[in-house]
Amino acid sequence: MSRLEELIQELCPNGVEYKTIEELCEVQNGYTPSKKISEYWDNGDFPWLRMEDIRANGKELSDSIQHVNLAGVKGKGFPAYSIIFATTATIGEHALITVPFICNQQLTHIHIKEDVSSFLDIRFLFYYSDIIDELCKKNTKGGSTLPAVSLDKFKKFLVPVPPLEIQREIVRILDNFTSLKAELQAELQARKKQYEYYRDKLLSFASDIPLFQLGKVCDLQAGKAIKASEISDIETNQETIPCYGANGLRGYVGKSNQKGDKSIIGRQGAQCGNVCYATGKYYATEHAVVVTDKGYFNSRYLFHVLTHANLNQYKTAGAQPGLSVSKLNNVMIAVPDKKVQDKIANILDNFEKICSDLNIGLPAEIEARQKQYEFYRDALLSFDNSYFVNVEREREREREREMSGTAD
Repeated sequence: MSRLEELIQELCPNGVEYKTIEELCEVQNGYTPSKKISEYWDNGDFPWLRMEDIRANGKELSDSIQHVNLAGVKGKGFPAYSIIFATTATIGEHALITVPFICNQQLTHIHIKEDVSSFLDIRFLFYYSDIIDELCKKNTKGGSTLPAVSLDKFKKFLVPVPPLEIQREIVRILDNFTSLKAELQAELQARKKQYEYYRDKLLSFASDIPLFQLGKVCDLQAGKAIKASEISDIETNQETIPCYGANGLRGYVGKSNQKGDKSIIGRQGAQCGNVCYATGKYYATEHAVVVTDKGYFNSRYLFHVLTHANLNQYKTAGAQPGLSVSKLNNVMIAVPDKKVQDKIANILDNFEKICSDLNIGLPAEIEARQKQYEFYRDALLSFDNSYFVNVEREREREREREMSGTAD
């Protein structure tokens, strides 16, 4: 029997008490200091949080992308170790904030009441917030206005309050799952940075290596438009030809307009300048530029050097950024001896293969750990007999997987 099972049987064998959010926490919607008053924003260093902060930096935050001046803050702001929930427009996201802050009106903030802090752990409430997110999604009103969760309804959502010792044991278990996932993500990021370091090192040439305008050594040609209805998301018996657009592989079609081992540059949208490598027969849309070597390059070297060139820097400004063929023609490209190109291409292809294998293995492992975390989170926070049944089933599955791996 696990430590948690022992605690549950000892401290709450007949279940746990549930309380509403408003019984446990102070609840308040966020606000935006007036943009018309410059004093509220000039030289600000007080965190002002928005959904963009959660998207960019995750679910545990100690700072914000934008800041306000204390002159624009009502009172002392919201206290450290509060939780914010997305309750307007984007629904079903949350974050733990570890510093004093304010947030905009799309977010609702909660912090544990002073007289409740002796029996409710903030990290337990943080983990239970995944379930509160789901309650928000199920209680959204919309119609002609933005989707939103009523503050009165939000306050009535129920939260289990097991004995503090049980809360802390649940937090310890879930912290371990979260830590393992973070380690895997860090490993994946480290391998990507290692590849980029060696790529940049190999493609930084001495001044004696000749530079040519890309248009002098290659033909650049935009592809042709094709109806969206002719593009299949998956390969079928009829649509077997890869179709490349602004962001790489777009899908599959029934005809080709290009062939050969060539680099393709995306030319439309915020990510324009991305480079992919195509082989065999394929179709290039009007949002892709096909690069055809005039006899100067190892095709894989050309792919790597174009990737290294950061072509996105040449995009036009505007609501819909883009790359013109005329601008691409003027990009300067190093053209070393073919033997040097072959060597560089071979080294970088080997690095890319290692990273590709990791990109398959590590994300798959991260996804598996995420599913395992979600299973245990839901089981741990259910507080009914299904916890013991479900966890025992999961343990049995883990034993079977271990036995299967041993047999192999």
